[in-house]
Amino acid sequence: MTVKRLFAICFIVFCTSIAWFLLGGALSVRSDQTDGRLGAEVLKNRGPVLVQQPPEIFYESLTSANQRRAIVPEATQIKVQLRSEPSAKGLLHYRTYSMAFNAEYRVKNPTPIAQTIYTAFKFPTAEARYDHFSLAFGDKLTDKSPDKGELMESVVVPAGGEVTLKVSYAAAGSNSWTYALQNLKQVKNLNLLMDTNFKDINIPAGAASDNKPRIATETGLRLEWAYEGLIGANAIAMDMPAVTNPGYVAGRMTFFAPVSLLFFFAVLVIVSLRDGVNLHPMNYFFLAAGCFAFQLLFAYLVDLLPINAAFLISASVSLLLVNGYLWRAASAKFATISTVAQFAYMVLFSCSFFVEGLTGITITVGAVITLGLLMAFTARVKWEEAFASRVQPPPLPKVVA
Repeated sequence: MTVKRLFAICFIVFCTSIAWFLLGGALSVRSDQTDGRLGAEVLKNRGPVLVQQPPEIFYESLTSANQRRAIVPEATQIKVQLRSEPSAKGLLHYRTYSMAFNAEYRVKNPTPIAQTIYTAFKFPTAEARYDHFSLAFGDKLTDKSPDKGELMESVVVPAGGEVTLKVSYAAAGSNSWTYALQNLKQVKNLNLLMDTNFKDINIPAGAASDNKPRIATETGLRLEWAYEGLIGANAIAMDMPAVTNPGYVAGRMTFFAPVSLLFFFAVLVIVSLRDGVNLHPMNYFFLAAGCFAFQLLFAYLVDLLPINAAFLISASVSLLLVNGYLWRAASAKFATISTVAQFAYMVLFSCSFFVEGLTGITITVGAVITLGLLMAFTARVKWEEAFASRVQPPPLPKVVA
C-alpha cells in the first residue's frame, strides 16, 4: 500500500458519497412530492384528525346574555374503541385509524318548572363519514340531518326531572383522536373508557393522562379517565402509533451510507496492510459500487415490497456482490473478514434507522469499537514498511573482468 493508492481510495469514497447524496436527494424529493399529493387523498378517503366536542346542552332563558343557560350533565359515560390501521401509499405510510364512539349523558332539569331542554351535537368534522350514527334524547330518536356539522334536538323535561342523551357512531380518522374538554367550565362524574388495538401509548402534550390502572387486553390496552368533579379540565386524547415511512428511512440510510463505507474501507485497508493483501484502487472501486447497490436497490424495492423484505433482499445482494468479489480477488480468509465488517457497518448500522433515536449512539459505539479493534490488531505493524514503495530497485550492472 502506497500513499498514492491511499489517496485514490479516499477519492473513490468521495465520489461514491456524492452518488449517495444525489440518490438521497432524489428520494427526499420523491417522498415530499408523494406526501403532498397523496396526503390529501388519504385525508379524503380515511378522514382527518377527529376532535369530538362535548354536546352543548341548554334551555332558553330570557335573563341570560345569549338567552341560553348551559346545563352541565350530572354524569357522563363514554366508551371509545380505537383501531390503528396504517395506510400505505407509495413510499409513505400514514397513521390512519377507525374508531367507535358511544356516549351517554345524564341531563337534569335544574329549574322548578318544566323546560324544553336542547342539545346541539357537533360532529368532529363535516368532512368525515359517520356510520351507524344514532342520537337519542330521552325517548326521542332523532331523524334530523346535521346542518353545518351540527345536529340540534330537544325534549321537554319536567321540573327536577332527568333524561339521558345517547350518541353513538363509527368513523375513521388520521394521526390522533381527541375528546375536547377545555371549553367546559365544569366536569361532573365523567368516566371515559378507551380500548386500543395497540400498546404503544402516546398521549399528546397538553392532554390529560389516564388516572386508573391500565388493563391489558388480547390486542392492546384499556385505559380509563375518571373525574368526579373537575374545573379547568384538559382534553382526553390519543396519538396513533408511529409507523415506519419507507421513503424517509431509505433517504436517511442513503445520506449516512458514506459513514458506513468509510468504516468498512478503513477495516479493509488496515487488514490488507497487516496481512499483505495487495488490493488495487480498481478493486476498491468495484467494492464501493457493490456497497452502493444496497441503498439503490432498497430505494426502489420499497415501492413494490414490504420494507423488511426490501431491506433483506437489498442487504443480501450487496453482501453477495462485495464478498463474492473479494473471495476471488483476494482470499477466503479476507472475504470472511470483509463479510463481518460489511454486515456490521452497512447492515446493522442501517437497521438503526428503523428505530427512532438510535442512529447517533449507533455511530458512536461503532466508531469506538472499530478504533479499539484496529488499535489492537495493528499495534505491532511497522507502518514505515507497510507504506514503503513496492517498486523493486534496478539490478546492479554486471562487472566485466
